[in-house]
Amino acid sequence: MNIGEAAETTGLPVKTIRYYEEIGLVAPDRGNNGYRDFSGQQLTRLRFLSQARSLGFSLEECRRLMGLYCNENRASRDVRDLAKAHLSDVREKIAQLHALERKLQDLIAECRGDDDPDCAILDELGGSGAGRG
Repeated sequence: MNIGEAAETTGLPVKTIRYYEEIGLVAPDRGNNGYRDFSGQQLTRLRFLSQARSLGFSLEECRRLMGLYCNENRASRDVRDLAKAHLSDVREKIAQLHALERKLQDLIAECRGDDDPDCAILDELGGSGAGRG
């Protein structure tokens, strides 16, 4: 299967598939014509990567997960530990987003939103806390 067909089958952009090949996450065979030839195993790897990325795993985490996936002697504990660490990172990002949300809500509440040029949001962004500099 060529790269275009692999992209259509997996839902990944051709550019992404090429990048995954460039960084060693997939290694399609090459036909006599030099074109990439994706086998069932490579399609499985691409789908695996797509799913892992959709869960927010970094490329390095995907590399480690792929290594575990391909290792029949793996310990599920290793996979679980990696997923738990990722979940911790996700929770930290969620907490940061909640703090950002609160800050934006406060700024919006402080801005009168009328015809007056004074604006608490711009004051905060400008670092002045009062007026424009």
